[in-house]
Amino acid sequence: MNHNHKRGFLAFIVAFVFMFFFGFVWHGMLMKPMYLATASLWRPEADFHSHFPILILGHAVVAFAFTGLYVSKVGVNCAGVGFGYGIVIGILVCGVNIIRFAVEPLTTNILLMWFAGDLICFAIMGALVGAIYKPLTTTA
Repeated sequence: MNHNHKRGFLAFIVAFVFMFFFGFVWHGMLMKPMYLATASLWRPEADFHSHFPILILGHAVVAFAFTGLYVSKVGVNCAGVGFGYGIVIGILVCGVNIIRFAVEPLTTNILLMWFAGDLICFAIMGALVGAIYKPLTTTA
């Protein structure tokens, strides 16, 4: 398969921007009351803001790995295939959150909202990556 690095990079940028803004809406707005009710589990606001560049880096790493895996192992131009890929990655992340739930004093509502948010976010991200990425065509 001939990888299209320009389309792959564009897909990465779109995935990163989407994931970041989805997280802002999902976690920063929709789930904010849940986080405020469990404030002792999280960094204080000033401390969170001082770690914001690390949050951005984390989003970039996830978007890069998500897109790189799609480009290198799936590599087709299809929003539907990307959506399915995103669901599988979302399920993987749900497994990580189940482990976190076992070792951190999270509420069941937070866990369930993380499940929903991750499945929605990664499914849409996958559809976007699948729609944007097109492998290079080879002429024989």
